[in-house]
Amino acid sequence: MEIVARGAEAVLYADVLDGRKVLVKERVRKGYRLPQIDERLRSERTNHEVKLITDARAAGVPTPQVLDVDKTSNKIVMEFIEGERIKEFLGHAKPSQMEKVCEQIGQSIGRLHSRDITHGDLTTSNMIMQSATGKIYFVDFGLGGYAKRVEDKAVDMKLLHDAIKAAHYKILKRCWRSIVEGYKREYKNAEEVIKQIDVIEGRMRYAERVASA
Repeated sequence: MEIVARGAEAVLYADVLDGRKVLVKERVRKGYRLPQIDERLRSERTNHEVKLITDARAAGVPTPQVLDVDKTSNKIVMEFIEGERIKEFLGHAKPSQMEKVCEQIGQSIGRLHSRDITHGDLTTSNMIMQSATGKIYFVDFGLGGYAKRVEDKAVDMKLLHDAIKAAHYKILKRCWRSIVEGYKREYKNAEEVIKQIDVIEGRMRYAERVASA
């Protein structure tokens, strides 16, 4: 068993199931919560994430296949995706490669939003390019949800914009243009969402001015 990552809610580790490498996400107990509440929350969040992963996959978005769910210990056993995180890929990709990949990312987000699925943590760290196929897998739906509102989908997109801005500022414009192109191709209400991002940014700038006044 090899620990891959530790988060506020869960531990991710690599394991082997029936001779196959898998990724296990286990939501850990929180001592500060009452045991009954802790168990209910971990169970609900585990089931919710499994449904999101499954629904995203059904929408045509590559996600790790859920192989097993241990409801006693709140573990999700998933396909292990061998590959490179998009965060690292964008650091060395040629412009043509970058544009193609970003367009694929936009298309996948468009498919999610067409089904009213929000990822909740759209960063290039939560996208993996599978070595064998070149497909872009979306991972970690722990903060995801279901939402029909344009505002919620705009927040999803703004998170990605901000993540690229922070990690890849020099290629932000080119990346974002390709993402939006792919997004518009898959989601009929894409224009509304893109406009709402500007509204959100305007509110944030206003709040900053008021706070510094």
